[in-house]
Order: sequence, then C-alpha cells, then structure tokens
Amino acid sequence: MRLAYGAIAEVTDEKLLFAKQLGATDIIVNTPQLPGNGYWEFLPLLELRTRVEAFGLKLAAIENIPHDWYLKAMLGEQGRDVLIENFCKTLRNMGKAGIPILGYHWMPTAVWRTCYDTPWRGGARVTSFDYDLVKDAPLTPLGTLSDDQMWDNYTYFLRMVIPVAEEAGVRMGLHPDDPPVPSLAGIARIFRSVDAFKRMVEIVPSEYSGLEFCQGCFSEMGADVVEAIRYFGARKKIFYVHFRNVHGTPYKFNETFIDDGQTDMYVAMRAYKEVGFDGPIIDDHVPKVVDDTPWGHRGRAYASGYIKALIDVVNALP
Repeated sequence: MRLAYGAIAEVTDEKLLFAKQLGATDIIVNTPQLPGNGYWEFLPLLELRTRVEAFGLKLAAIENIPHDWYLKAMLGEQGRDVLIENFCKTLRNMGKAGIPILGYHWMPTAVWRTCYDTPWRGGARVTSFDYDLVKDAPLTPLGTLSDDQMWDNYTYFLRMVIPVAEEAGVRMGLHPDDPPVPSLAGIARIFRSVDAFKRMVEIVPSEYSGLEFCQGCFSEMGADVVEAIRYFGARKKIFYVHFRNVHGTPYKFNETFIDDGQTDMYVAMRAYKEVGFDGPIIDDHVPKVVDDTPWGHRGRAYASGYIKALIDVVNALP
C-alpha cells in the first residue's frame, strides 16, 4: 500500500515537493490541464509523467477526463460513438505514455453538496448534503433518464472501451455516485450500492475493469465498508482508494475529519492489507482548517499523516 496525493489539477513544483516531503510515493492527477480537443495526446501525457518522476514520485493514475468529453455517452445521445472513440484514443495514449490507471465516473450531473461550510470540530468547515433541500430541484437541460437507460448506456460504453483498455494496458477504475441517492434533477444515479458494483464488474469481466474505491461513498450508501473492501479487494478489483470518512446516510451526511466519521479507519486499513491490496491511497475532500490554503495543505497534511501511520501499523502486523 502506498501513500499518494490526489486532487491535483495544476501540477506545480510546490505541490510535488510537498507530497514528497510528507512521505508520498505516488501522485494522482485530477483532470490535468493538458492541451486536447476531445482526447489527450501522447506527448503531453508523457511529459506529465516524466515531470512527476523528476521529483522522485510516480504518476499512479489520472482521475477524470473533462466531463463533456463523454457526456453524450453517459446520456446515450446521438454522436456518442465519436466521443467513445476519442475516449479510446486517450486510453491508447495513456498506455503509450506509461500511465497505468484512469479513474472515471458515470454521473452526468456530477457530485452534489448542499453546503461547503458546515461547522465541524473546532470550527473547521466540512461539506454536507441534505436531500430534502434538493428533492424538488428543477430538471437540468440534460432531460430525464431512468435506471434502465443509464445501465444500457453504461453497458454500451463499457463494451466498447474495455477491450481498448486491455490492449493499452490501462486499468479503468469507476467512482461511485456521490451522493449515492436514486436520482437527482431527473437523472438516475445507478452506482449507489455494493450490488451495482458487483453487477458492473460482470458486464465485461476483465482485470482492467474495476473500482476507484471511495470509502466515503460506500459509507454514505450504508454499506459495510470493510466487507466491501474484502469482496472487491479479494477479486483484485480495487485499483486505488479514496480514504475518507463521513457521518450520516445517503440522504443526509457530513464529510468529516479522517478520524471522526462512522468508519473505523484502522479496521478498514487492515482489510486492505488482508486482501493483498498494494495500490495508492489518497485523502479526499479534507475539512477546511484554520489558515489553510485553497488546496488544503494543512488539512491534507493531517489526513496523509494519519494514512501513512495506519499503513505503517498494519504493515508491521504478522
């Protein structure tokens, strides 16, 4: 298991030095600011990888491509085949550039929160979600889509891209819907349960199709997080981890500090060890603490130190 830093879109010397100094070995770049018109070219991807490596770090994954680059695929709209082919070009170029994982999501309406300044421990600010505040949200211009339609669209997409991912040597890790409620603004959110992910990995059985395992989302679902780690981890379907904690239900929750949510993070880390997981682990959505930077250096330092300590502890176990 490896400590990594994520939530990095702009890859700066300062962030790479910060990650290296705090003991990280890997970086996960989120929607990198690279030139591209519908897909990423080989050379900018290679330059991104070698830039990270110049600081003694590994580029473990890219998390998310621009939303509109495959929105029509999620919606099942005319023109999706062109976007899916562009998606495949990105996969091929990532493979040639030596970038081994692409994290992605299947949320046309993206991540929702109803507050980004909920008071928490010591006056820190966390994000929160309250479904009652958005249950009557107006429909978006995207229209409405049912569970069945979203599953059909996803199946069509996956059957086209996984053979290319296999050819390119790039594993694709799917992030859960966040929040994992049945629908928002008329669009179904199908990846809201453990059973949904069990179904997902069987659509195109492949070692290149798996999970970007977000502990916070699985906890929001009301799932037994440790059992989910054991199920998917034993099958080598966890490609990397968002090691975050929450308090609440799918319909009303707060994100929390890593040490005061509803998941026992030590027990979770032991479960990763027990199933032989050896990939990168990042913090995610850290609280805003006093005098922090917009990126959250102080909050991330606290979370990453906690993660590194847990990794060291469980690695020392028999």
